[in-house]
Amino acid sequence: MIRALHRWPGLLALALVTILSLSGAALSVFPAAERISAPQAEAGLTVAALADRIQAVYPGVEQIRRSSSGRITAYWFDQGAPGAAVIDPATGEGVASADPNQAERWLTNLHRSLFLGDGGRIAMAAGAAAMLLLSLSGAAMVSRRTGGWRHWFARLRGPRAGRLHVEIARIAVVGLVLSSTTALWMTASTFDLLPDGGALPAAQAEVSGQTGFAPGQMPTLQLTPVAELRELSFPYPGDATDVFTLKTDRGTGYLDQGDGVLLAWADLTGWERVSETIYMLHTGQGAATLGLVLGFMALGVPAMGATGVLVWLAGRRGRPRIRGNQPAGRAETILLVGSEGGSTWGFAATLHAALTQAGQSVHVGPMSAFTPERYTSAQRIILLAATYGDGAAPASAKGFLDRLNASDRAPNIPLAVLGFGDRSFPAYCAFARDVAAAAQAKGWPELLAFDTIDRQSPQDFARWGRALGDALGMELDLAHRPVQPQTTTLTLVSRRDYGAEVQAPTAILRFALPRASLLQRLLGDGFARFQAGDLIGILPEGGAVPRLYSLASGHRDGFVEIVVKKHRGGLCSGQLTALEPGDTVSAFLRPNPGFRPGRGRAPLILIGAGTGIGPLAGFVRGNTRGRPIHLFFGMRAPDSDFFYGEELATWQDEGRLSRLVTAVSRGAHPHYVQDALRGEAAEVAELILNGARVMVCGGRDMAAGVADALAEILAPAGLTPAVLKAEGRYVEDVY
Repeated sequence: MIRALHRWPGLLALALVTILSLSGAALSVFPAAERISAPQAEAGLTVAALADRIQAVYPGVEQIRRSSSGRITAYWFDQGAPGAAVIDPATGEGVASADPNQAERWLTNLHRSLFLGDGGRIAMAAGAAAMLLLSLSGAAMVSRRTGGWRHWFARLRGPRAGRLHVEIARIAVVGLVLSSTTALWMTASTFDLLPDGGALPAAQAEVSGQTGFAPGQMPTLQLTPVAELRELSFPYPGDATDVFTLKTDRGTGYLDQGDGVLLAWADLTGWERVSETIYMLHTGQGAATLGLVLGFMALGVPAMGATGVLVWLAGRRGRPRIRGNQPAGRAETILLVGSEGGSTWGFAATLHAALTQAGQSVHVGPMSAFTPERYTSAQRIILLAATYGDGAAPASAKGFLDRLNASDRAPNIPLAVLGFGDRSFPAYCAFARDVAAAAQAKGWPELLAFDTIDRQSPQDFARWGRALGDALGMELDLAHRPVQPQTTTLTLVSRRDYGAEVQAPTAILRFALPRASLLQRLLGDGFARFQAGDLIGILPEGGAVPRLYSLASGHRDGFVEIVVKKHRGGLCSGQLTALEPGDTVSAFLRPNPGFRPGRGRAPLILIGAGTGIGPLAGFVRGNTRGRPIHLFFGMRAPDSDFFYGEELATWQDEGRLSRLVTAVSRGAHPHYVQDALRGEAAEVAELILNGARVMVCGGRDMAAGVADALAEILAPAGLTPAVLKAEGRYVEDVY
């Protein structure tokens, strides 16, 4: 519901809110510019003294105004001709034209009404309402994505457009809520939809009927500093019944032109002060710095509009269209999905179709939208949950466990949890297991025992579907056909072979970088944008499941490179290592934002063995700014599998690699990469204590040995790999 409230007003009102924000941002500059350019009154100057100075220069002065920026403007008649000028309060003389800035006037009319009068004002008010709705719904979605308001500035992951959209929103949302709310108030005031709230002046004393008393001699004006002045209007010449009208920050008063006596006074009411504060907050008049800040925040609107459209388009491509998806309040089955790359949504679509065909009403949504109070007709809840990284929640399940753990009790609706993962990874279905354990701890009734799906296996899914059908008392046939990602053809341009001497054939395969369309470059689709450490998926001929390989290059390198070891019986590795230059493969990209070196100058400790050198070599290759990098690399023998040996020496000479430590496991004295770490324990500990980031890539056994070695090295300092992981300074890409 919140997502729909955010998406559709944003798409429908994109042009309107963009005009509103850009014109508002431009207008925010004028109060600051006026404040800088306007001559300011000296401290202690009174209205009486200012009036005397101006009247001496312009005897026919009729009105003196002071804007919130401190600019003083006088208006007069001279021999029947009107005149106006910006006044230097030190002399009372005009120093600049009082004519309004034409650019400011044009922008103001655009901002307020699109040059369309009252109809345009209503349209812009609708734009302000849309901006307010977008800001509030967006804030709710950010809170949900980050796991609660307390984690507002938590680190984000996911596609660049989505991360940028949220980063801008987290900073700009306060200003946008303030600007849109005050805009709606001012529109309501313009159309007299708000009470007047002004105070009536006290009963006015009778005028003296005299004229000619000098303003400089009037006690009230002598006691009023120019800093409080808003407007002083002079009586009409020759009319003894007219009076001086004084408006200040405190209220409005009337002065007798014959003796200077204060005839009546009305203080500003609380309502008037609120209205003036809202005007100041919206326009920046009287708060130029705040106006500039709000204007800067408004510039985020077009950027969020553009990134929001990209996120919407990516979402439409990433999720299958589920026909007949029922509202959550009317569905018998609530099917919630936790997915990072999008594949789990395909399984959800298959299950939705089968249950619908069996006569069930089904609602499918993300786990992040978990709201049990809405499930008024639900008879069961099914969770399909993938796992991100080392057991974290995937993107569409962010915040689910926090809300479940914070609830007083679990819903009294039977639950089934199905995990999706890859058994070759150590954290196989870890998030789904955590969800199942938390549900059990809360006493959530169980519909079906916890189960898992390995490597998107249709057979596993069909087996689980039969068990679900038995629990529901119906026949359920889940014939899932995985929807493969859109692939791109890659052409091999070169290969380097290693490992034959140690019976471990391995090749560094370099493919030509395919051309990307303009749309792909804008959206970051295909091979238009990728980094070392991201994953490339290749579906082997005759296989049903793609295999993933870590990239040893980024798009700026101008090629696509991977390191592949031939495994006995390995379908994909066998086909890849048999490629010759000119041969092609079909591949797709999958971002891996959890395995990135990050920005900054903090040292990197890169640890890898065998083909795990691939992404680490890519990080070193891309280190053109000379960030300190210390690489620990394990191999069988230098003569057979010293991958990137020549390049590493060159990168050291160029300053891209600070230090290389190797470990050779074959020979008279086997030495593993964890042994190399222990041999450099003092320097490793010092680097980590100084903020170094540790990145490990390779097999599970190697990674476990590295973790044990680092635990020993860091123990005297009171640190552990677990603490570093919690700080985001220890990341793994393990297979």
